Amino acid sequence: MQTNFSVEESVSNLWDKLDGWLEAIILKLPNLAMAVLVMFLFYFLARGIRKVLKRTILRKISQVSIQEIIAKVVFVAVILIGFFIALGVLDLDKVLTSILAGAGVVGLAVGLALQGTLSNTFGGLILSFMPQLKINDFINADGVSGFVTEISLRNIILKQPDNNVVVIPNSKFIDGSFINYSMNERNRIFVNCGVGYESDLQMVEDLTVKIIADNFKQNDNESVEFFFTEFGDSSINFMVRFWADCVNVKQEHAARHKAIKIIKKHFDERDINIPFPIRTLDFGKNNLQIAKD
Repeated sequence: MQTNFSVEESVSNLWDKLDGWLEAIILKLPNLAMAVLVMFLFYFLARGIRKVLKRTILRKISQVSIQEIIAKVVFVAVILIGFFIALGVLDLDKVLTSILAGAGVVGLAVGLALQGTLSNTFGGLILSFMPQLKINDFINADGVSGFVTEISLRNIILKQPDNNVVVIPNSKFIDGSFINYSMNERNRIFVNCGVGYESDLQMVEDLTVKIIADNFKQNDNESVEFFFTEFGDSSINFMVRFWADCVNVKQEHAARHKAIKIIKKHFDERDINIPFPIRTLDFGKNNLQIAKD
């Protein structure tokens, strides 16, 4: 009898609680509907503010990555304001206080669990505000070259000249080094060549400097520089370097391509020999005997 009474009492208490919860939900339905409406309104408000910011104030910021980061932060901030207002409409102020009180502990746990993700996020913030890196810059990072198409809070995306896309996590990118070919409009081009030992070296130097200077304009504090570098096996080698408009590797290749063509053309016109390595193969009887052995 005692057992039956306990079961009936437990079931009765459960139904009482369910009935109380149902009644509370019914009473809170207007507030719940209002809270949902508030969240919808603030979502569209956040989108509108983000769009207006991009069209007005953020357009004055030249760096696209900074525009995107500020727009995202403003969007999230407006959504959070709407969330807090919705909690107030639902009379969940105490819940909000508890959430804020436990935020420190939860934040520590999340931080330990998501160290890599947080590292990428902070790396994205640093990269977005880094003046040495902008959208559409051509860079080389750890042997990977390409145009920067996106800088997000998680990774940086490069589009390579062969149209492949490379995704680099921000944490790895920011801890390494990179070359930005787009920071300076002018870069120095190096061309190596060699001439025969019978050549008039002074004439070679004067001619090379002249034809490079005639075909590549050198600005103030820029000049064509020529250096003989070594006595090679078949030639006396030299290096010529000069300045040209280059903001990516393709333009660098194009400038070197043009310089090689004009050097070869003018050397041919003046019978200046550009020798190639010569190999002498001895097929004498002694060598053949050794091969047979």
